[in-house]
Amino acid sequence: MSRDRHVLETLGKARVVIEDGKVVEVGKPQLSYCPLWEKMRGIKTLNERVIKENVEFRIRDFGLCTAARELELEVFVGFGTSETFMTALRRGLLDAVVTVCEGAGTVVTSNPALVQGIGARLSGVIETTAIEEILKKVKAKRGEVLDPPRIDQNAGVQMAIRKGYERVGVTVATLEDAQKCRATSAYAVIFGVHLTGISRKDAEEFIELADLVTSCASEPIRALAGEKALLQAGTAIPIFALTTAGKELLLERAKEVKSTLLLSTMQLPVLPKARQPEPTI
Repeated sequence: MSRDRHVLETLGKARVVIEDGKVVEVGKPQLSYCPLWEKMRGIKTLNERVIKENVEFRIRDFGLCTAARELELEVFVGFGTSETFMTALRRGLLDAVVTVCEGAGTVVTSNPALVQGIGARLSGVIETTAIEEILKKVKAKRGEVLDPPRIDQNAGVQMAIRKGYERVGVTVATLEDAQKCRATSAYAVIFGVHLTGISRKDAEEFIELADLVTSCASEPIRALAGEKALLQAGTAIPIFALTTAGKELLLERAKEVKSTLLLSTMQLPVLPKARQPEPTI
C-alpha cells in the first residue's frame, strides 16, 4: 500500500497522480497551449511528456508532494492568487487566508510568507494525503490545519472565524465550496481558482458569490466575469475583481509588483486573441 497519494490538475488541467514522490500517472491535458506556461517555462505545446517532466522538475526543485517540500518560495507571477493574498495579509487588508497545500490539506494562516510559499508554484490539488514533515513545516510557519488533515475550505473559514480572525480570504475551486463559504461568512473574500471547464450555469452563480476569480482557460468566466468586473489584472490569464473588496486587493497588490504597470480605463474584458489559452473551455 502506498504511503501517500496526491492528485493534481496542472498544465492544461491534466490529471497527475504522485505517489511516494514519484509521478505514477499523467492524464491527457484539456488544453494544447497555455500562455502562462510558455512565458514561465518556454512550453509551447502541452502533452503528457512535457507535463510529466515539469512535475518531476518541481518534485526535484522544491519538493512538491514530498517531505522535502520547501515553503519559502519567490514571487512567481505579478498578479497570482498567492501573491495577491500575500500582499493583502502584509498590508492588513486580510487577517487570515484559507488555502490548500498538498500533504496538509486546508491551511489557515496569517503569515504572508507561508501563503506565498504554499501557492507560488502549486497547481490545483484535487486529493491529498497527509505528509508528517509538511504538516510540521506548515505549523512551524504559523499555519494551522484541520483535524484530521483534509481539503475542506468551508471548515477552514469556520476555523479561522473561531480563532478570532475577522477578514478572511479563501481560495475555492467549485461552486459548492463558494456557496458554503459565503453562507459561513458574508465578509469572506472569496477567490475563485482552477476554474477551467466550469459550466456556464455554475459560472453564472459563481461570479455572484466571489470577490475575485482567475479566468484560467474558462470561456464562461472570461465572458461573464469580464462583463461584471470592476478591474482586470493581466490579459492572457486575467484575474477579475468582481467586488470593491476584490478591487482593493488587486490595487494593493499592484503597489508591490516590481515591473512597470499600465493603468487605463476601458471596457472589460481585454483579451488579445494571440495570447489566450487554446482551447478555452
